[in-house]
Amino acid sequence: MLVHNWRAVLRRAWSVRLMALALLFIVLEPVINFAAAWMPCNVYIQLALSVASGLFAAAAIVARIVFQQQISGELNGKPPSEG
Repeated sequence: MLVHNWRAVLRRAWSVRLMALALLFIVLEPVINFAAAWMPCNVYIQLALSVASGLFAAAAIVARIVFQQQISGELNGKPPSEG
């Protein structure tokens, strides 16, 4: 079941933004590795992309549990009794 303000969550939530960045690095990793296959430091490029995607995914988990007043409001728009 979706939250009632799912459009605002997609536009403003840091967890969504960070997961989009992690997805970008995950998608770019094989593309850049293919393009840089002739370079001797290919292992370092692959390691850097893997670390970046992992860090963005970990940051998204933290951002998901941090309260964001701009999005959440008062318990996601509900009174505290309905929480």
